[in-house]
Amino acid sequence: MFLRPFPEMKHYMQIIYAVLHLWILELLVPDNAHGKQVWPVPYKRLDRRPDVDPYCQALYPFCPTGDPDGRIPYMKDSDIIYVFRLQTPVWEFKYGDILGKFHIMHDAIGFGSADTGRNFTMEWYELFQLGNCTFPHEREEMSAPFWCNQGAACFIEGIDDIHWKQNGTLEKIGEISGEMFNEMARWVQEDNETGVYYETWTVKSDPLDNATKWFESYDCSQFVHRTYKKLMELGAVLFSKAQTNYTKIYLYSRKPMYLGNDTIFTESSTKDLARDIKKFYHYFRPHQSVLEVILSLFEAYEKMVLERTFYLYYNFEYWKLPMNYPYFRITYEEIPLP
Repeated sequence: MFLRPFPEMKHYMQIIYAVLHLWILELLVPDNAHGKQVWPVPYKRLDRRPDVDPYCQALYPFCPTGDPDGRIPYMKDSDIIYVFRLQTPVWEFKYGDILGKFHIMHDAIGFGSADTGRNFTMEWYELFQLGNCTFPHEREEMSAPFWCNQGAACFIEGIDDIHWKQNGTLEKIGEISGEMFNEMARWVQEDNETGVYYETWTVKSDPLDNATKWFESYDCSQFVHRTYKKLMELGAVLFSKAQTNYTKIYLYSRKPMYLGNDTIFTESSTKDLARDIKKFYHYFRPHQSVLEVILSLFEAYEKMVLERTFYLYYNFEYWKLPMNYPYFRITYEEIPLP
């Protein structure tokens, strides 16, 4: 004998289905999603800088002449400190102006003490070079991709005038007191301890000025902007006679889709997604031969342009970017002083 469904049953089943659907979304989607997602996604800061995995090795040592503990010298409160805007092509020390022709620039800040005559350079960059910060490694003993993407501040004595002037910029943009400098130094050490992960990409919906920004980069120029802003909060007056242009590396995407964290690579229900993410990053793996690089670039082009897919790792989580034309662009745009 079968019971005939009464009219209200269909309504109740719809309610139950809706409640279950919302519950599943709560499990799968980040807390600030389903209509409440904040764009750009806020960069996640930590309570303290984590230890570096010995697997991560730099081709060139990070901040070799800086203080091992990241300490910044104390200045007399009455001292006058000159502030310099510094810019040079990335890897200028090895390739000269080659990357500068593509407007791929590195940014830093210089300081000079009127009281002592000592000069200093302060910059923030990758601990293990740019490639390691942008794409992960494959490790046989690990199911998930392995990232070496920390960045940190480096403070050294001296300003290499030739290095910064020859193919870039060395411009005095202001003066601050020794007291302001010491306040800034305390802030730098806190910023350096809590904001530790390098992020190469800025992700926008399209190249237009009013485009939605999905993700913001966290790199050398962002550190410079944060420091300028802090100095001006302390009362500094900064002024540049030239355009203050900075390198930005953009990806263009429709609304990103949240995928999850490293559990993607351990759950059986997401094994196909895990395989696709790992295959995507395999195209950008380090230590490839010239032939492998060429083949990988074709494969990456197919994924990004023909399939319109890019997998982004941000705040220890993975996002799928449904790519938009022109997909990728390096710009050299003016960003005024705060």
